[in-house]
Amino acid sequence: MRPRIFLFGDSITEQSFRSGGWGAALADTYSRKADVVVRGYGGYNTRWALFLLHHIFPLDSLNPPAATTIFFGANDAALKGRTSDRQHVPVEEYKDNLRKIVQHLKKCSPTMLVVLITPPPIDEAGRKSYAESVYGEKAMNEPERTNEMAGIYAQQCVELAKELGVRSVNLWSKMQESEGWHKKYLSDGLHLTADGNAVVHQEVSKVLREAWLSPGEMPYDFPHHSHVDGSNPAKAFHDRCL
Repeated sequence: MRPRIFLFGDSITEQSFRSGGWGAALADTYSRKADVVVRGYGGYNTRWALFLLHHIFPLDSLNPPAATTIFFGANDAALKGRTSDRQHVPVEEYKDNLRKIVQHLKKCSPTMLVVLITPPPIDEAGRKSYAESVYGEKAMNEPERTNEMAGIYAQQCVELAKELGVRSVNLWSKMQESEGWHKKYLSDGLHLTADGNAVVHQEVSKVLREAWLSPGEMPYDFPHHSHVDGSNPAKAFHDRCL
Protein backbone atom coordinates (compact mmCIF):
# COMPACT_ATOMS: atom_id res chain seq x y z
CA MET A 1 0.00 0.00 0.00
CA ARG A 2 1.33 3.41 -0.92
CA PRO A 3 2.14 5.79 1.95
CA ARG A 4 -0.03 8.90 2.03
CA ILE A 5 1.01 12.53 2.38
CA PHE A 6 -1.79 14.79 3.64
CA LEU A 7 -1.87 18.52 2.97
CA PHE A 8 -3.94 20.21 5.69
CA GLY A 9 -4.56 23.94 5.53
CA ASP A 10 -6.58 26.89 4.27
CA SER A 11 -7.21 28.20 0.76
CA ILE A 12 -3.53 28.13 -0.19
CA THR A 13 -3.71 24.38 0.34
CA GLU A 14 -7.18 24.03 -1.17
CA GLN A 15 -5.95 25.68 -4.37
CA SER A 16 -2.73 23.66 -4.47
CA PHE A 17 -4.03 21.21 -7.08
CA ARG A 18 -4.87 23.91 -9.59
CA SER A 19 -2.69 24.21 -12.68
CA GLY A 20 0.81 25.01 -11.47
CA GLY A 21 -0.13 24.36 -7.85
CA TRP A 22 2.34 23.12 -5.27
CA GLY A 23 0.17 20.14 -4.30
CA ALA A 24 -0.11 18.99 -7.91
CA ALA A 25 3.66 19.31 -8.29
CA LEU A 26 4.15 17.29 -5.11
CA ALA A 27 1.84 14.57 -6.43
CA ASP A 28 3.94 14.45 -9.59
CA THR A 29 7.15 14.24 -7.55
CA TYR A 30 5.77 11.24 -5.66
CA SER A 31 4.00 9.64 -8.62
CA ARG A 32 3.69 5.88 -8.00
CA LYS A 33 5.55 6.32 -4.71
CA ALA A 34 2.98 7.99 -2.43
CA ASP A 35 -0.55 9.39 -2.64
CA VAL A 36 -0.86 13.11 -1.97
CA VAL A 37 -4.21 13.91 -0.34
CA VAL A 38 -5.47 17.50 -0.21
CA ARG A 39 -7.50 18.68 2.77
CA GLY A 40 -7.58 22.43 2.28
CA TYR A 41 -10.41 24.68 3.47
CA GLY A 42 -10.60 28.22 2.12
CA GLY A 43 -11.05 30.91 4.76
CA TYR A 44 -10.34 28.59 7.70
CA ASN A 45 -8.18 29.49 10.66
CA THR A 46 -6.65 27.18 13.27
CA ARG A 47 -9.63 27.61 15.60
CA TRP A 48 -11.98 26.16 13.01
CA ALA A 49 -9.44 23.55 11.91
CA LEU A 50 -9.61 21.92 15.35
CA PHE A 51 -13.20 20.85 14.64
CA LEU A 52 -12.00 18.83 11.64
CA LEU A 53 -9.23 16.82 13.27
CA HIS A 54 -11.18 13.72 14.32
CA HIS A 55 -12.94 13.59 10.95
CA ILE A 56 -9.81 13.88 8.80
CA PHE A 57 -7.37 12.16 11.15
CA PRO A 58 -9.34 9.60 13.21
CA LEU A 59 -7.35 8.18 16.10
CA ASP A 60 -8.43 4.63 15.27
CA SER A 61 -7.28 4.78 11.65
CA LEU A 62 -5.47 1.66 10.46
CA ASN A 63 -3.72 3.67 7.75
CA PRO A 64 -2.66 7.06 9.11
CA PRO A 65 -0.69 9.41 6.86
CA ALA A 66 3.05 8.94 6.62
CA ALA A 67 3.42 12.72 6.56
CA THR A 68 1.21 15.78 6.98
CA THR A 69 1.79 19.44 6.21
CA ILE A 70 -0.01 21.97 8.42
CA PHE A 71 -0.39 25.26 6.58
CA PHE A 72 -2.48 27.76 8.54
CA GLY A 73 -1.97 31.33 9.70
CA ALA A 74 -2.87 33.60 6.80
CA ASN A 75 -6.42 33.93 8.13
CA ASP A 76 -5.51 33.80 11.81
CA ALA A 77 -3.34 36.85 11.21
CA ALA A 78 -6.21 38.93 9.77
CA LEU A 79 -6.43 42.14 11.78
CA LYS A 80 -9.00 42.62 14.50
CA GLY A 81 -11.65 45.21 13.62
CA ARG A 82 -11.08 45.05 9.87
CA THR A 83 -13.00 43.38 7.05
CA SER A 84 -11.70 39.89 7.89
CA ASP A 85 -12.26 40.30 11.62
CA ARG A 86 -14.19 37.03 12.05
CA GLN A 87 -11.18 35.03 10.86
CA HIS A 88 -8.80 36.62 13.36
CA VAL A 89 -7.25 34.39 16.01
CA PRO A 90 -4.92 35.94 18.64
CA VAL A 91 -1.34 34.86 18.10
CA GLU A 92 -1.09 33.06 21.45
CA GLU A 93 -4.17 31.01 20.60
CA TYR A 94 -2.85 30.39 17.08
CA LYS A 95 0.31 28.86 18.52
CA ASP A 96 -1.68 26.77 21.00
CA ASN A 97 -4.03 25.57 18.26
CA LEU A 98 -1.09 24.49 16.13
CA ARG A 99 0.26 22.62 19.16
CA LYS A 100 -3.07 20.79 19.55
CA ILE A 101 -3.08 19.84 15.86
CA VAL A 102 0.47 18.46 16.05
CA GLN A 103 -0.28 16.55 19.26
CA HIS A 104 -3.38 15.01 17.69
CA LEU A 105 -1.43 13.90 14.64
CA LYS A 106 1.24 12.34 16.81
CA LYS A 107 -1.47 10.43 18.67
CA CYS A 108 -2.65 9.11 15.32
CA SER A 109 0.86 7.95 14.53
CA PRO A 110 3.99 8.67 16.60
CA THR A 111 6.11 8.15 13.48
CA MET A 112 4.15 10.58 11.30
CA LEU A 113 6.33 13.25 9.72
CA VAL A 114 4.71 16.59 10.57
CA VAL A 115 5.70 19.76 8.72
CA LEU A 116 4.51 23.19 9.87
CA ILE A 117 4.37 25.84 7.14
CA THR A 118 4.23 29.51 8.09
CA PRO A 119 1.83 31.95 6.46
CA PRO A 120 3.30 33.66 3.40
CA PRO A 121 4.27 37.32 3.42
CA ILE A 122 1.61 39.91 2.60
CA ASP A 123 1.79 42.40 -0.26
CA GLU A 124 -0.33 45.13 1.33
CA ALA A 125 -0.60 47.18 -1.87
CA GLY A 126 -1.70 44.02 -3.68
CA ARG A 127 -4.37 43.33 -1.08
CA LYS A 128 -5.64 46.90 -1.39
CA SER A 129 -5.87 46.63 -5.17
CA TYR A 130 -7.67 43.31 -4.83
CA ALA A 131 -10.20 44.77 -2.36
CA GLU A 132 -10.88 47.70 -4.67
CA SER A 133 -11.45 45.34 -7.60
CA VAL A 134 -14.02 43.39 -5.56
CA TYR A 135 -15.72 46.09 -3.46
CA GLY A 136 -15.04 49.24 -5.45
CA GLU A 137 -15.62 52.41 -3.46
CA LYS A 138 -16.80 50.34 -0.49
CA ALA A 139 -13.35 48.87 0.01
CA MET A 140 -11.87 49.84 3.37
CA ASN A 141 -8.88 52.15 3.33
CA GLU A 142 -7.27 50.32 6.24
CA PRO A 143 -5.54 47.02 5.37
CA GLU A 144 -7.17 43.82 6.62
CA ARG A 145 -3.77 42.09 6.72
CA THR A 146 -0.23 43.41 7.10
CA ASN A 147 3.12 41.84 6.37
CA GLU A 148 4.35 42.77 9.84
CA MET A 149 1.54 40.84 11.50
CA ALA A 150 2.00 37.83 9.21
CA GLY A 151 5.64 37.81 10.28
CA ILE A 152 4.68 37.65 13.97
CA TYR A 153 2.52 34.59 13.32
CA ALA A 154 5.24 33.03 11.17
CA GLN A 155 7.76 33.44 14.00
CA GLN A 156 5.45 31.66 16.45
CA CYS A 157 4.93 28.83 13.96
CA VAL A 158 8.69 28.29 13.60
CA GLU A 159 9.25 28.53 17.35
CA LEU A 160 6.57 25.94 18.01
CA ALA A 161 8.13 23.55 15.51
CA LYS A 162 11.41 23.79 17.41
CA GLU A 163 9.63 23.28 20.75
CA LEU A 164 7.86 20.15 19.52
CA GLY A 165 10.75 18.76 17.52
CA VAL A 166 8.92 18.80 14.18
CA ARG A 167 10.04 20.28 10.88
CA SER A 168 8.98 23.62 9.48
CA VAL A 169 9.08 25.75 6.35
CA ASN A 170 9.46 29.49 6.97
CA LEU A 171 7.66 30.64 3.86
CA TRP A 172 7.35 34.20 5.17
CA SER A 173 11.13 34.63 5.28
CA LYS A 174 12.00 32.49 2.26
CA MET A 175 9.83 34.41 -0.19
CA GLN A 176 11.17 37.78 0.93
CA GLU A 177 14.71 36.74 0.02
CA SER A 178 13.84 37.39 -3.63
CA GLU A 179 13.75 40.87 -5.15
CA GLY A 180 10.27 41.83 -6.32
CA TRP A 181 8.66 39.05 -4.27
CA HIS A 182 5.42 41.03 -3.91
CA LYS A 183 4.26 40.46 -7.46
CA LYS A 184 6.49 37.52 -8.29
CA TYR A 185 5.02 35.20 -5.68
CA LEU A 186 1.61 36.67 -4.76
CA SER A 187 -1.34 37.03 -7.12
CA ASP A 188 -3.60 39.18 -4.95
CA GLY A 189 -1.29 40.11 -2.13
CA LEU A 190 -1.95 36.80 -0.34
CA HIS A 191 -2.54 33.82 -2.62
CA LEU A 192 0.21 32.33 -4.73
CA THR A 193 1.28 32.79 -8.30
CA ALA A 194 2.84 29.92 -10.24
CA ASP A 195 6.26 31.06 -9.00
CA GLY A 196 4.94 31.22 -5.45
CA ASN A 197 3.61 27.69 -5.72
CA ALA A 198 6.99 26.59 -7.02
CA VAL A 199 8.67 27.95 -3.88
CA VAL A 200 6.29 26.00 -1.62
CA HIS A 201 6.82 22.82 -3.64
CA GLN A 202 10.58 23.25 -3.52
CA GLU A 203 10.70 23.87 0.23
CA VAL A 204 8.25 21.12 1.20
CA SER A 205 9.98 18.61 -1.09
CA LYS A 206 13.32 19.51 0.50
CA VAL A 207 11.99 18.85 4.00
CA LEU A 208 10.44 15.52 2.99
CA ARG A 209 13.62 14.39 1.24
CA GLU A 210 15.79 15.33 4.21
CA ALA A 211 13.55 13.29 6.50
CA TRP A 212 12.78 9.78 5.29
CA LEU A 213 10.47 10.37 2.35
CA SER A 214 12.94 10.81 -0.48
CA PRO A 215 11.08 9.80 -3.67
CA GLY A 216 14.31 8.60 -5.26
CA GLU A 217 14.74 6.02 -2.50
CA MET A 218 11.10 4.89 -2.37
CA PRO A 219 9.95 1.82 -4.31
CA TYR A 220 7.33 1.92 -7.02
CA ASP A 221 3.98 0.54 -5.90
CA PHE A 222 4.08 -2.02 -8.74
CA PRO A 223 6.92 -3.16 -11.03
CA HIS A 224 8.40 -0.66 -13.44
CA HIS A 225 7.67 -1.71 -17.01
CA SER A 226 11.38 -2.31 -17.64
CA HIS A 227 11.30 -5.09 -15.04
CA VAL A 228 8.50 -6.99 -16.73
CA ASP A 229 9.63 -9.91 -18.88
CA GLY A 230 7.47 -9.92 -21.99
CA SER A 231 7.64 -13.71 -22.25
CA ASN A 232 6.90 -14.25 -18.56
CA PRO A 233 5.18 -11.15 -17.11
CA ALA A 234 3.73 -13.08 -14.18
CA LYS A 235 7.16 -13.39 -12.56
CA ALA A 236 7.61 -9.67 -11.93
CA PHE A 237 4.13 -9.31 -10.50
CA HIS A 238 4.44 -12.46 -8.43
CA ASP A 239 7.68 -11.25 -6.85
CA ARG A 240 6.28 -7.81 -6.03
CA CYS A 241 2.60 -8.43 -5.41
CA LEU A 242 2.51 -11.84 -3.78
